[in-house]
Amino acid sequence: MNVLVEKLKEVLFAVLPITFLVMVLNFTLVPLGPALLMRFIIGAILIVIGLTIFLIGVDVGVTPVGQSMGGMLAKSNKIWVVILIGLGLGFFISIAEPDLHILSGQVESVTSGLISKGSIVVVVSVGIGLLIAVGLVRIVYNFPLYKLLTILYLVILILAIFTSPEFLAISFDASGATTGALTVPFILALALGASGLKRDSKASEKDSFGLVAIASTGAIITVMIMNIISKTDEITGSLESMHSDSNDVIAPFLHHSQFLIKEIFIALLPIVVTFLIFQFISFKMSKKRVKKIMLGFLLTFIGLVLFLVGVNAGFMDVGSEIGHSIASMDNKAYVIIIAFVLGLVTILAEPAVHVLTRQIEDVTSGYVKRKAVLATLSVGVGLAIALAIVRILVPGLQLWHYLLPGYLIALILSYIVPKLFVGIGFDSGGVASGPMTATFILAFVQGAAEAVEGADVLKDGFGMIAMVAMTPIIALQILGLVFKLKSKKGGFEKDAQTQ
Repeated sequence: MNVLVEKLKEVLFAVLPITFLVMVLNFTLVPLGPALLMRFIIGAILIVIGLTIFLIGVDVGVTPVGQSMGGMLAKSNKIWVVILIGLGLGFFISIAEPDLHILSGQVESVTSGLISKGSIVVVVSVGIGLLIAVGLVRIVYNFPLYKLLTILYLVILILAIFTSPEFLAISFDASGATTGALTVPFILALALGASGLKRDSKASEKDSFGLVAIASTGAIITVMIMNIISKTDEITGSLESMHSDSNDVIAPFLHHSQFLIKEIFIALLPIVVTFLIFQFISFKMSKKRVKKIMLGFLLTFIGLVLFLVGVNAGFMDVGSEIGHSIASMDNKAYVIIIAFVLGLVTILAEPAVHVLTRQIEDVTSGYVKRKAVLATLSVGVGLAIALAIVRILVPGLQLWHYLLPGYLIALILSYIVPKLFVGIGFDSGGVASGPMTATFILAFVQGAAEAVEGADVLKDGFGMIAMVAMTPIIALQILGLVFKLKSKKGGFEKDAQTQ
């Protein structure tokens, strides 16, 4: 009961700010209409209940399984076992990620089926599996994270030269979307389990982070390769196909419930089956612990269904409507300011953010406070969404104009800041772009793109998740630089810098 109350408080503090902001906009700049407003309120209630249940389920089920898998891989001492299991787990976890299904569905809808949902899900999942295997090998062989990330982003830079602008946005968005509510807790636990068996506790501390960052590059690389091979260029998109009947209150919730229950069940099933197989072969946990973990998976399933039904049926149309209405105003400063504020408050409602910030505080024994990380993430994401809106408003401003200097700054910082913060920073980039960002904020930005003359929903509406994934990397590494300067008299800075 104490855990339930604690999680509920945490979720209420996360969801209430964005709910309050939308209510203020409804009574001032953007009247939403009674049906749309009612759907938003119902969605907010479902999100609070679903997110609470989900976070408990992750703690009880997903995290222990990830840690057990990571520990088993580290004990095996066989590189081929690490690679094969990393590939399999990465693929199945990515296939199960709700955010990826949301994004790929939106891409399919906006492009009228020219880019299919299934192709993006499979291609991205292959990339995630490959790079999780690479990331686990890195942990086993103690290869420095900042060097590996430099190599991976150089590969991405070269591929970007041959990638069309539409797919550049989609590839970086896929990277952010695939590291969401389900993937992040599992990957973090996998990394923690694999690194926890190291004799050097400080090396173990650093290697607890970074696997999410490595995995997310796999999505970028494979989607870019798909574009280069298929030579799919000059695609345009429209938001019209994404609008639902705004006069209906209950129907959208029933509609989304039907396919989300089936989708999440099918997505979670391979993970549960994999756990049961390894329980029989290797784990040999007690019956009591197995029952507890299975209960955790059940809670994760229920929580995800409620959360995603609330977000899809209650939040997305509201986000699109607000973005379109405010961007249609003569004074464009409104849409930039509101985009920044939305970024500040939306990040607090991301499930994976709470998982990561808790692990950061635990791993650093409270040295790096959750509040400091959350505040830094909020500012970073707020700037990202504001800059995404500026890109829509300014003709000729392209996504790579942001991403190229941004990732160069991030990589340069990775050579300067304490190495613990390199992993935390790059992981936070993937974590920040979760279900709330992939739905409410993406809908807001696409609504704005539809309203601005000369903007294209596909080229300009997508790419926002890429911005949200990039700015926290820089922001948290700057936070690491601040910690480095403050900690020179203590031992933490020396420990964190140790290779």
